[in-house]
Amino acid sequence: MTKIDIFSGFLGAGKTTLIKKLLQEAFQGEKVVLIENEFGEIGIDGGFLKDAGVEITEMNSGCICCSLVGDFGTALKEVLTKYNPDRVIIEPSGVGKLSDVIRAVQGIDTELEVKLNSLVTVADATKCKMYMKNFGEFYNNQVEYAKTIILSRTGKISPERLEDSVKLLKEYNSEATIITTPWEEINGMQILGAMEQEHSLVSQMLKEEDVCPTCGHHHDHEEEHNHHDHDHDEEHCHHDHDHDEEHCHHDHDHEEGHCHHDHDHDEEHCHHDHDHDEEGHCHHDHDHDEGHHHHHHADDVFTSWGVETPHKYTEQEVKEALEKLADTKEYGTILRAKGMLPNVNGEWIYFDLVPGEYELRKGAPEYTGRLCVIGTDLDQDKLAVLFSVA
Repeated sequence: MTKIDIFSGFLGAGKTTLIKKLLQEAFQGEKVVLIENEFGEIGIDGGFLKDAGVEITEMNSGCICCSLVGDFGTALKEVLTKYNPDRVIIEPSGVGKLSDVIRAVQGIDTELEVKLNSLVTVADATKCKMYMKNFGEFYNNQVEYAKTIILSRTGKISPERLEDSVKLLKEYNSEATIITTPWEEINGMQILGAMEQEHSLVSQMLKEEDVCPTCGHHHDHEEEHNHHDHDHDEEHCHHDHDHDEEHCHHDHDHEEGHCHHDHDHDEEHCHHDHDHDEEGHCHHDHDHDEGHHHHHHADDVFTSWGVETPHKYTEQEVKEALEKLADTKEYGTILRAKGMLPNVNGEWIYFDLVPGEYELRKGAPEYTGRLCVIGTDLDQDKLAVLFSVA
């Protein structure tokens, strides 16, 4: 039986980082296939995960949950037949609707030995409010359909802000297990246990032997539920042993549970000249009506610009370009930028950008320089000039 795990999450939430952690700490010994879909022309994350020994099937011509829904079932069946994996990880585009991905997977279990195992949404705890306001149609859908919500960057915000983020998420999904502990403080097996509900308070209590507090006897659950007229005298154990009530009314209070992102940035940085709330979050005034439009495809709302280039850059040039993307609307509303570019000194510059912050680091050489920018109302001509590829 092949397990299928879907990892959704808005752009830059940390899905790839989480998947790599699970591959190293929870999925060892399993034959795993990753089906990955990046929104945009240039696939960036494939090489990162391929290094972990995972087969990559990239489908960059469209969104799994949009234009590729019709073909996705066929692609999944091909992967299952060809590799016969223990586990298939599906990492859809960050701007995809989780409900559409689920729909694309459903029905496969009637033809093949598969189990839709977990529905995970990775959410940046520092940006929940902003994304709900501006891109609710897509962001809230990922929250609503998740069985497990794994928060990233929880170690970078105050306890009060973390609680506020959890409350916002619970407004859209009160049933999901929410992992809030920074990822470096827990291991992949703990995260997997929460995803598969193996470590819930309910399951733990149901596994414990039930001892009657009055008579001290170990009762069989089957007997207790079906035969409540035990031959205890009146001083012993006149309990109804209603284990459904005792064990299952805990409301899954896992919001204190488990997560983290690995960028060392101040959580309040948001330098766009837009409306800001009291916490410093930026609110771009797009006409998304806080998520009340429910019929758009990602391709109708988000655009991407990507390029492969041999152009060599200095670190300062890349830094200045990213600062412009973060601090102005000159190039559109930028939600995500990512790339790996050759440095003039022979090294390679890797970068990641999400609203209000970016990261530069050194990385391994690629077959050529690649970068991708995702957002709304992108000015592709200006982007080409910014990165010297016009």
